[in-house]
Amino acid sequence: MAAFLTRRVLFGILVLWIISVVVFVMFFVTPHDPARLLAGRQASASEIIAIRHNLGLDRPVLTQYFTWMGKLLHGDLGFSYRTSQPVTSLLASRLPVTASLAFGAAIIWLVLGVSAGVLAAIKPRTIADRAVTFFALFFYSMPTFLLGLLFLFFLFFKLYTAGFHLFPGGGYIPLTQDPIGWADHLILPWFTYALVSAAVYSRLTRGTMIDVLGEDYIRTARSKGISEGRVIVRHALRSALTPVVTQFGIDLGTLLGGAIITENVFGLPGLGQLAVQSITDQNLPVIIGIVIVASFFIVVANIGVDLLYGFLDPRVRLT
Repeated sequence: MAAFLTRRVLFGILVLWIISVVVFVMFFVTPHDPARLLAGRQASASEIIAIRHNLGLDRPVLTQYFTWMGKLLHGDLGFSYRTSQPVTSLLASRLPVTASLAFGAAIIWLVLGVSAGVLAAIKPRTIADRAVTFFALFFYSMPTFLLGLLFLFFLFFKLYTAGFHLFPGGGYIPLTQDPIGWADHLILPWFTYALVSAAVYSRLTRGTMIDVLGEDYIRTARSKGISEGRVIVRHALRSALTPVVTQFGIDLGTLLGGAIITENVFGLPGLGQLAVQSITDQNLPVIIGIVIVASFFIVVANIGVDLLYGFLDPRVRLT
């Protein structure tokens, strides 16, 4: 286990280093001038030169990279071109919003998707199976922004005009300030993201469960008189969750990097909304910071998935 974990961590560090090189080349080496973007269209040549010197862009490329990498390893992502705030402070202030959205939606889509997939697998070609298939295809075909707008129209606007104030139309309240208000403001974004993702998980769980239920060890367990519920949960579902966990690691890591559409539809001040604003303003340090943070979450999520394989499936050996 220790050797496996060490290899995976080292491989993750290598991936993050490659990403850092690619990001640096894209933003600092390719033919565009960050100093001119920061100075604006009306800036003089002397102002651009001064800004380029202050940013260290007039030094050799390798020197720039090692300086930038050294700051990155110390948690220094630079300063925002627009507000002059440290990028780490901006990301730290937005991360709790995105994390709240990600983990809440993840719990909902796992419960809904896996439960629906198991139900469809143990009752194939029945009304329950067809209903799960119908709703899975329906929500999978539904764009996230459209589902969010429908929720806002029917569950916020229509209810609000009728005098029922059940769901807020947007915004965010910190968990430490008001837990009930926190959940109240996130329930529509949670279900907007979770219903679309649950459709994928229900189909994935159904397919793997049907394959596992046909295995010899499942028939052996049933022949020994083990209850059907225990066969489904302890034997079949445990093995069937391996591809589900793989998908979950990718989805959760990506979502922690910023749910751009959902956050903008519901006005959540998370990393996704910050990414859109930074791209619009051409705020390069913030964009770079978001890319690095998103990459880190995806790498960590995949390492966690690899570790879970050994616990879910006894046939997998972490050596």
